[in-house]
Amino acid sequence: MILRLCANVGCFPAKLQNKLNLALIGQSLFGQEVYTGLRKQGHKVVGVFTVPDKDGKADPLATVAEKDGTPVFKFPRWRVKGEPIAEVVEAYKAVGAELNVMPFCSQFIPMTVINYPKHGSIIYHPSILPKHRGASAINWTLIEGDKKAGFSVFWADDGLDTGPILLQKECDVEPNDTVDTLYNRFLFPEGIKAMVEAVQLVADGKAPRIPQPEEGASYEGIQKKSNAKVNLDQPAEAIHNWIRGHDKVPGAWAVIQGQPVTLYGSLMLNGSVPGGRPLEVEGASQPGLITSSGLVLFGSDSKALQVRSLQFEDGKMIPAARYFSPGDTTSVELTEEEKKMAEEIRVIWKGILSNVNVIEDTTDFFKSGAASMDVVRLVEEIKEKCAGVPLQNEDVYMATSFQEFVQMFVRRLRGEDQEEELVVSYATKDINNMTLKMPYQCFIDGRFEDAENGKTYDTVNPTDGSVICKVSFASVADVDRAVASAKQAFEDGPWGKMNQRDRGRLLYRLADLMEEHQEELATIEAIDSGAVYTLALKTHVGMSIQTFRYFAGWCDKIQGTTIPINQARPNRNLTFTRKEPLGVCAIVIPWNYPLMMLAWKSAACLAAGNTLVLKPAQVTPLTALKFAELTVKAGIPKGVINILPGSGGLVGQRLSDHPDIRKLGFTGSTPIGKQIMKSCAVSNLKKVSLELGGKSPLIVFSDCDLDKAVRMGMSSVYFNKGENCIAAGRLFVEESIHDEFIRRVVEEIKKMKIGDPLDRSTDHGPQNHKAHLDKLVEYCETGVKEGATLICGGKQVNRPGYFMEPTVFTDVEDHMFIAKEESFGPVMVVSKFKDGDVDGVLSRANDTEFGLASGVFTRDINKAMYVSERLEAGTVFINTYNKTDVAAPFGGFKQSGFGKDLGEEALHEYLRTKAVTVEY
Repeated sequence: MILRLCANVGCFPAKLQNKLNLALIGQSLFGQEVYTGLRKQGHKVVGVFTVPDKDGKADPLATVAEKDGTPVFKFPRWRVKGEPIAEVVEAYKAVGAELNVMPFCSQFIPMTVINYPKHGSIIYHPSILPKHRGASAINWTLIEGDKKAGFSVFWADDGLDTGPILLQKECDVEPNDTVDTLYNRFLFPEGIKAMVEAVQLVADGKAPRIPQPEEGASYEGIQKKSNAKVNLDQPAEAIHNWIRGHDKVPGAWAVIQGQPVTLYGSLMLNGSVPGGRPLEVEGASQPGLITSSGLVLFGSDSKALQVRSLQFEDGKMIPAARYFSPGDTTSVELTEEEKKMAEEIRVIWKGILSNVNVIEDTTDFFKSGAASMDVVRLVEEIKEKCAGVPLQNEDVYMATSFQEFVQMFVRRLRGEDQEEELVVSYATKDINNMTLKMPYQCFIDGRFEDAENGKTYDTVNPTDGSVICKVSFASVADVDRAVASAKQAFEDGPWGKMNQRDRGRLLYRLADLMEEHQEELATIEAIDSGAVYTLALKTHVGMSIQTFRYFAGWCDKIQGTTIPINQARPNRNLTFTRKEPLGVCAIVIPWNYPLMMLAWKSAACLAAGNTLVLKPAQVTPLTALKFAELTVKAGIPKGVINILPGSGGLVGQRLSDHPDIRKLGFTGSTPIGKQIMKSCAVSNLKKVSLELGGKSPLIVFSDCDLDKAVRMGMSSVYFNKGENCIAAGRLFVEESIHDEFIRRVVEEIKKMKIGDPLDRSTDHGPQNHKAHLDKLVEYCETGVKEGATLICGGKQVNRPGYFMEPTVFTDVEDHMFIAKEESFGPVMVVSKFKDGDVDGVLSRANDTEFGLASGVFTRDINKAMYVSERLEAGTVFINTYNKTDVAAPFGGFKQSGFGKDLGEEALHEYLRTKAVTVEY
């Protein structure tokens, strides 16, 4: 071990002459040990700033600090909309720290906090900077075959690992070191000491600030699975380095007998190679060997390495030595030491299950009488016996027999059971005072992947017609893989076995993450759909967050009923109902509210316990794919949510036809809804809910509050550029106020600002895509040809992008095309009705095959209630419009579809009712 840059610093003394008031910002066991070391050396920790509790459990740093009475702050984030949160920063400043110490920190800390203390901030990084900047430094140390590993304590910068060096330490990399051995042997214990040393150097005024040289600097990101294939045409040591550097995440892989296989646990072999059974490995200079110890691979230099474990595409992992073994390939072969541990676990089981004479391999923990408190006892006793094993209560429910439990425990002990870290390829764009990071691939089984056929398409910014990025174009094969993943997750994964409250906690966490990323999501909505940013922030994203929180609260409140029935005398009967999830559900959403429509359907679907495959609109896929990334961060198990960008004719049709899908929820046009319903019936009679087209009438009576009627009437038409399923497709205005109403509307239109949706003062953004703009222009031309009076608008705005002038038609007669068909754009269609003719205007308003929404403006409450009772629509607004809420059911009548989004009723769209009768 070599100490660099400050070699004069030896073992620090028990007492310090100079002491500092410190703020510890970070988390983890490493942070806990740094905290303890600093306090032992006499420094005062005036505040600990760490992450919120996870599943009711505090972070190790928070736990030890709270025991000591140190002030602990658990902020979920330090900034909103790119700006520091004033209350958070003030709380931090109030502790009076002289130095920030950041041993490990996953949060973005504002530079106002970094630079605030007298001495600034110092942070730990597990590489010898400037080499291997970035989040995967230890991995790249191994991948590149570095002979030296180490760490740096440096003066914190803006997150790019480029700040001046305070001190560095290094160690030799052993031939068979892994990420874990390097960390446990050197980076963890010596890193703790170094952080304490660094603080003392600062306290003594001896801490250097050595600029990082540019020579030798490198930055490596997290590897993608697709890039982790092993090049077997190179020396054995290079192959070994590649495998051990990719161990766990994302996993190096090779093609064995025609299928990708991930390789874990690489070891260089010295001396003679043991005998074994040959195995063809694509690209290898000679066949591999399956031996009693694992898979032996040979490099181009004829030297050998050994791989301990193999993982197949379906997720099954086996000891490599058992590649050719028949039977169950999922079992783990225990070492002698592991067998001893298994027997110790058997003793613990026997102590809990005292009623069971012998704990057999097939003994089931719960069938033997164990309860929830026994689960806690089992987990805690094993943790006490085997410190460091990441065991949770939920694991017991997932492996209920003794043999299953031991297998799970050994995998966890070996680190083979850890979730892969999500690898995301981003399209990036600097816009709206931020750098957008947008996933663009299909999301299947918890991973982002290219479409199987490699096809992509352009998604376009309607503001200027420019291409945002290329997006994967999913195929039928991708649909089948996604459905298989969702089916597996529902039938065998943790989602279906999860406690309902735990499911709710995951959905709450997902909502919190959406809120944390709301500015990014709103910006993506603006550039991908043309939504005005302020509206996207409040409605597109804001209501999506509210929806997930609302349905998260329903997860543990879904219940059946007990029903009194005639008794089968002399016996008695009990009948009750169960509400059960359906299974795999498909969701197909439109382009007008990309994220909100996703939330309206998927939140209820997930709360009910289903898994899903979702197809976003082809022209607006990006917020759905960003949402997919957040679901992984929230801890949603793989396979529960799958998202497939692509065409409706291909992906949507296959979802309609697929025999393993039990429910399809669709929002879109009536003709497509009819086709979907037909396909769902013919395929497997799957359950369907449809939210389809509308031609919503809005009736304005002369006794209304005219100012409000004008304001809300304009909102009913022009909200979200008219791309609104419940938009007032036809206004009926009482004759005596008609002309004044129109005059005021036109005056207000003149005040509307049309322009860039990211401009905070913009009222009216671009239409979603070029084909829709062309359709709107044609719609207006038809209205003129039929004799309606065009008061204003009717044309494309003379500027780049897909902008449509806000339009007003009057003198619209009932037989006209624009009186009957939906524009789905900023077109106000106005007809007069005679003063006092309430029943006449009701008859005209209901003379449509659509029935999604409707509205009425009047000060007469009796008239309002009379009209609302007779309007044939799923929603009626009185003296307001567009006022939807997550708790209120939403859906249409007639050819506007059936089934409900939002509210308790939405849950029933994703549940089935089972009646159970017991005789006793």
